[in-house]
Amino acid sequence: MQYRTLGRTGVQVSTLALGAMNFGAIGRTTQDEATAIVDAALEAGVNLIDTADFYGEGESEEMVGKAIAGRRDDIVLATKATMPIGEERNHRGSSRRWLHTALDDSLRRLGVDHVDLFQIHRWDPTTSDEETLSALTDLQRAGKIRYFGSSTFPAYRIVQAQWAARELRLGRYVTEQPSYSILQRGIESHVLPVTQEYGLGVLVWSPLASGWLSGAVRKGREVITSRSRILPERFDLSVPSNQARSEAVERLAEVADQAGLTLIQLALGFVNAHPAVTAALIGPRTLDHLRSQLAAADTVLPSDVLDAIDEIVAPGTDLAPQEKFDTPPALLDASLRRR
Repeated sequence: MQYRTLGRTGVQVSTLALGAMNFGAIGRTTQDEATAIVDAALEAGVNLIDTADFYGEGESEEMVGKAIAGRRDDIVLATKATMPIGEERNHRGSSRRWLHTALDDSLRRLGVDHVDLFQIHRWDPTTSDEETLSALTDLQRAGKIRYFGSSTFPAYRIVQAQWAARELRLGRYVTEQPSYSILQRGIESHVLPVTQEYGLGVLVWSPLASGWLSGAVRKGREVITSRSRILPERFDLSVPSNQARSEAVERLAEVADQAGLTLIQLALGFVNAHPAVTAALIGPRTLDHLRSQLAAADTVLPSDVLDAIDEIVAPGTDLAPQEKFDTPPALLDASLRRR
């Protein structure tokens, strides 16, 4: 396992980090299976575990808490808030009111007195940077969180939050967690240059592109991944962007074969090759999934392989731009761009 410094925090984290979104109902992973996955990941040298209150409305956090009981100090523990929890309109967002409540709930479910990294799961356009950063700074000073970060923020919001923290003399986001893979490279043109400028650690989610780069989605095979069950439209080959992804995957599989790698090793090696990236979040549902992903722990792609990838998917290109999660809200909601 390789390790890198998380931004400018001085904290060393493994370049493969364990994402716990699939623990519980989402991935149909039981507590025993989740504990076995955590055991195997820690034994392999993984030291960062990432979850969120949104995953199963707290179920993932509860399962992580049980799995890490008795060894919390050896783990860099991260969670998130702001996504809707239930139907109550104020049980979401990044207001001071909700962040204090959400964090206390997360700590209780995790069975700990603090988390190392508390992340704003999505930018909340209804709440000011001053409100959110002030609340996070207070939680940090209270010892409930060590650091705080953002997740899937547009580049301009990352910049704005950094300037707001400086102007208001508040704590700042020290990490960003964006979606990034060979098939979705758009952040190379805007988000990653900004994170490098401000020295943010970058924890990449969906490096296997929702299963497209796992080896399970190939031409002539029935797609039976967990994600295809939940979001079948993302694997419908009558959709042009899905057809483009399918064609790219076949060419990438050839590159991997020629390099003596699995497609998973190629995909994880690619994201960790970018100098802005600190770690790739892997989200296994089973021990077999975990082992296939841990095989990429020491993968370093040579220049000719990286060049071959660039020939298939050009730098800064998203093959499925409609699936971007950092699109400014006004582009999605007409009422926000019309008087």
